[in-house]
Amino acid sequence: MGRFDNIRNFSIVAHVDHGKSTLADRMLERTGTIPERLMRDQVLDRMDLERERGITIKMQPVRMVWKDYVLNLIDTPGHIDFAYEVSRALSAVEGVLLLVDSTQGVEAQTLTTLEMAKAAGCVIIPVVSKIDAPAARVEEVSAELAQLLGVDAATVLPVSGRTGAGVDALLDAIVERVPPPKLAKSGFANSQNWQSPTLPAEARGVIFDFSYSIHRGITLYVRVTDGVFKKGQPLALRAADAGFTALEVGYFAPEERPAEALSAGEIGYIVTGIKEAGVAHVGDTVGEKGGRLPALSGFDRPRPVVWASVYPESQDDLPQLRQALARLRLSDSSLSFEEESSGVLGRGFRCGFLGLLHLEIVIERLKREAGLALVVTTPTISYIVSTTAGARETVYTPSKFPPYGSIQMIEEPWAKVVIIMPSSAMSPVVSLLYEHEAESEEVETLLDGRIELTAEMPLRELMRGFFDSLKNVSAGYASLSYELLENRPADVVRLDCLVAGEEVPAFAKIVARRRVEIEAEKLVEKLYATLPRQLFVTKIQAQALGRIIASKSLSALRKDVTGYLYGGDVSRKKKLLEKQKKGKKKLQEGAKVEIPADVFMKMVQDADR
Repeated sequence: MGRFDNIRNFSIVAHVDHGKSTLADRMLERTGTIPERLMRDQVLDRMDLERERGITIKMQPVRMVWKDYVLNLIDTPGHIDFAYEVSRALSAVEGVLLLVDSTQGVEAQTLTTLEMAKAAGCVIIPVVSKIDAPAARVEEVSAELAQLLGVDAATVLPVSGRTGAGVDALLDAIVERVPPPKLAKSGFANSQNWQSPTLPAEARGVIFDFSYSIHRGITLYVRVTDGVFKKGQPLALRAADAGFTALEVGYFAPEERPAEALSAGEIGYIVTGIKEAGVAHVGDTVGEKGGRLPALSGFDRPRPVVWASVYPESQDDLPQLRQALARLRLSDSSLSFEEESSGVLGRGFRCGFLGLLHLEIVIERLKREAGLALVVTTPTISYIVSTTAGARETVYTPSKFPPYGSIQMIEEPWAKVVIIMPSSAMSPVVSLLYEHEAESEEVETLLDGRIELTAEMPLRELMRGFFDSLKNVSAGYASLSYELLENRPADVVRLDCLVAGEEVPAFAKIVARRRVEIEAEKLVEKLYATLPRQLFVTKIQAQALGRIIASKSLSALRKDVTGYLYGGDVSRKKKLLEKQKKGKKKLQEGAKVEIPADVFMKMVQDADR
């Protein structure tokens, strides 16, 4: 057996809740990677948030041994927001287990991950999970999956992550079907052959992820393509042009386990000791210091889809927030941020996210891991705005939109969506697409009778509660995936919120012109129900198109100033009431409402998505 012949690198890709984490648990159990006494559910999901929500958020590599073969698994997220994590994992492996729930069948995200696996040149092994479930349709779903891949249904492997049925056969299939690693994976530059008798191979690898520790600095997650990495070796990051000495090398079991060396074809980690943010980048090449081999081709940088501004409740916490974001980016390379300031909210950061779930996860991690109280603005997307003065700029936040009357044209990103649903949900889904300005393109009937519908729609409308509405109108049976398209002209306006006559940038939003009155009413009503009453009457207004669209007054707190009076002339009570009236009038003239942080969070959490 040659040097690489006993190594198999693979990933598991699946739609959310198709049994991926449970199957990974059984594989770790059957290979003896984790002792039975230490086993627990979702063992590869390391964060509390992953366990609480029952989803995988962060990719996790692990090495297993099966019948003298080394199996390197990279477990990946299933939610569409984390497709970038999946694409990086696929670049580091030769094989993919395409997992489909036997009770659900092929879902929209299944199609997306399948295309990603094909583009990465991976060998695809079709797997049907949850075969022990009472509602399992093993033969039907196997035939559907086989037709999708153009293979014989006999090649589809049935497994149960809960009982372990079929897991041994699956591990054998990985050994048989997934090829051993190559010296240079598709897309990588040609490398020197490690078997050269005259010149030793130069160490080189691509960084597909990294983590950060206060004590050990940045730890690189590496797919080694050439040579051997060892502890104490002088290394360098090519793109960052930063040198360091390897403090430790090793592999994942799934915790970090030191090893003497990491050889070509293997997946493991390198501890750098670097504690500066922004030095390491996903897709960079790590190699020997002064090495001659060219850099490997990396990955496209993730493109933020949703933007929101994050401010500390207390401006004294700004340095802590900056540090927390920088550290979070060390473990989440898809997060982007830059500092900004607001006249009302003070200084904070404009952050870019891959989707609304990604936004929620990041904010929750900032609160838990850094203990910060935060104010988060309403999520929005980016627009390209051309003004009458000839300027053209990209705008990420509604508060930065040019004033009404100075805009010549606005462009917004569109998305291509694929929806798979029962035929009975066709009518309400088509109505929902019309409501969200979508343009239907193609309708296809799948093998099991379900409908696959392809449409294009503004990304703004996709983020306006489309996913939740889709689940509602389809009774939870429809699935959705999307990909970004080009920018197209948009008919949208900026909707501002005024509280006591003062604009609140955090509540500003961009809405379709045709929905401006509906959105204005909803904004005012929502804030009216959320904002605490003040000592004076508080006017809440929504403004767009140069005028007030909706308005409502929040009544003042009342106090019975005459409660302690008894007996005597009624003029005493009148005098006190008149004094209170004058005081409130004076207070109203210089009124400024302090909006609590929980109000901002409620407005964001309850916003239409």
